[in-house]
Amino acid sequence: MSAAPATPSTANLADFTGHVVLVGAGQMGGALLRGWLFHGLAPSRVTIIDPRPPANIQAVIDAHGIALDPVSPAIADVLIVAVKPQIADEVMPLVRHVVGPQTVVVSVMAGKTIARLEQVFGATTAVVRTIPNTPAAVGRGITGAAANAHVNAAQRSAVERLLAAVGRVEWLAREDWIDIVTAVSGSGPAYVFFLAETLARAGAAAGLPSDLAARLARATVEGAGELMYRSPDIEPATLRQNVTSPNGTTHAALQVLMGQQGIDVAFMEAIAAAAKRSRELAG
Repeated sequence: MSAAPATPSTANLADFTGHVVLVGAGQMGGALLRGWLFHGLAPSRVTIIDPRPPANIQAVIDAHGIALDPVSPAIADVLIVAVKPQIADEVMPLVRHVVGPQTVVVSVMAGKTIARLEQVFGATTAVVRTIPNTPAAVGRGITGAAANAHVNAAQRSAVERLLAAVGRVEWLAREDWIDIVTAVSGSGPAYVFFLAETLARAGAAAGLPSDLAARLARATVEGAGELMYRSPDIEPATLRQNVTSPNGTTHAALQVLMGQQGIDVAFMEAIAAAAKRSRELAG
């Protein structure tokens, strides 16, 4: 078995010299902050703008002496906007004063296009639009990122280092791929959790006590995910085939799951529906 992929070397932030302004310290913003500190970013390099950080993030801010809502924050080298999209149009104009000629603005907001960010922060502003996912909270996320033409190599490197603190980073050649990335990896953890739910219900329906079925399903999903993580050179299809004996029990189940009315069709329709909704929200 191959070793698990190493933590990206770009996540080492001990020598990061830029000034990072984080707007919004909620679930994703808080995950980023913890990741930065874990990977060595000096607390003096961070300013947070958030009127009501969650209690657990407030404790991190206090413990590290991080600047919170200063009256006159310094111009950001990297401005990360991680607020809910419902309040984004209200919040973004309030932080334009921390954007200077050298600033790269990073959106961690669903549905806010690069064009919209350029409209708020300036047509020549360097902008990166991202879509992370919730496993970022445990350092195992993946983020899709699309940059506009004003992002230079140094800014791209800085953004990648900051995002890599919570998982992998995939740069997208086209911004409109964001909608598909949202459908696949942004929403993807929910599909995996639903798989665990469904597997548990099926086990109970077949005759197991429901609590036992739930424990078996959860451990199976956890273990299979870890096995795939620790086998980076083996394709998922090969891992599946390794478990499937000809005419055995797994083969019998897969005949149903991979049939004409099986999971392939359901996932094609699900991803299409999620991507369509993402485009509607960006409207």
